[in-house]
Amino acid sequence: MQWSLFVLILMGQCSFFTCHLYEYHFIQEEKSWDEAQSYCRENFTDLATVSDMRDVERLTNSSQNTDAWIGLRSINESDIKEWHWSLPGEKYNPTECNPGCKPEWAPNQPNNDGVNPKNCVVIRPSKKWNDVRCSRSFKFICYNETGPQKYFLIHESKNWLQAQSYCREHHTDLVSGFTRINSADFKERVDTFNKEVGTDSHRSSNLWIGLFREIWSWSDGKNVSFRHWDPDSFKDVASKKCAMTKPNGNWSSKDCTDQKPFYCYDDKVILIKENKTWDEALTYCRENHRDLVSITDRHQQRWVQERAKMADTEFVWLGMRYTCTLDLWFWVIDCLVCYNNWAPEEKTRPVHCDMATVMKRDGKWYKKADNETFNFICAI
Repeated sequence: MQWSLFVLILMGQCSFFTCHLYEYHFIQEEKSWDEAQSYCRENFTDLATVSDMRDVERLTNSSQNTDAWIGLRSINESDIKEWHWSLPGEKYNPTECNPGCKPEWAPNQPNNDGVNPKNCVVIRPSKKWNDVRCSRSFKFICYNETGPQKYFLIHESKNWLQAQSYCREHHTDLVSGFTRINSADFKERVDTFNKEVGTDSHRSSNLWIGLFREIWSWSDGKNVSFRHWDPDSFKDVASKKCAMTKPNGNWSSKDCTDQKPFYCYDDKVILIKENKTWDEALTYCRENHRDLVSITDRHQQRWVQERAKMADTEFVWLGMRYTCTLDLWFWVIDCLVCYNNWAPEEKTRPVHCDMATVMKRDGKWYKKADNETFNFICAI
């Protein structure tokens, strides 16, 4: 009876347990972007990094009815631009994901020729990709994370940012990621559109997908690809521009010397580059910080994964352990595992007593004997 009650208590926590792994702080004093960066680094962690729509909502809900700097800044136009997917957490670099991560560029693409930069991507009837100017207008395909239908062909022509904004408002995002682009359902939507266009020379057969590149980077160095530019006012140009969030949550760019209030963030997780067993790591975190880190949703997963990439060991300990008595995995914060990111091979691998969970640099979770030694991540 006691064990049953314990499990019910844990299961109940799945529905209401939330924990922010970083906190935002609004600073009303007006400063230039560089001055704001210095202030945040002296008093908190850094200027605010915004990693997804939940972060946008957190800033918007702070009830600050003013423009404010965030930690995004343009770099030199001549610097190499990185490709990103619009959907947070999707990786473009083939070395960071599975062997199926192969870009499907058309011959001689991307070329980025001409004066105006070609920083956005369309998919052609051949299923090959072209880079084009983001200001051009095309129809597009949205991805829906929930529900039986995943892909929606939108017949209204928009520029890339407007298409992204539409998809995020009505679905999840512009279709993103190699797995989705290569799926039979997505290709069927492309074929359907091509049949509609037919031989009509007045209609474009190109469709926007959620791939883009840019000249922007975060103050804290994180490789967070999420952007929330105002689709009607943003201009993709350099010239010492810095990003600010507007009262409605959309972003715009201004000269970095402008004086504005700003958002800092305070990190609540820390990577410890010492090799310890799981029990030793747990003790260290509880004595010096708060606990071994727990991950209860995809939002937290992305944040912790950025730390795991910087570890000295291939794996890092997380605050999850297996109990033979109850035959289940649980977090040290006394919460059942409602969200998981197990590597595919781990889902069917046998579980033994004295096992705990590690995260690999790619973010996937693995089961390890708790007497092995790795770096680890503490919650502060």
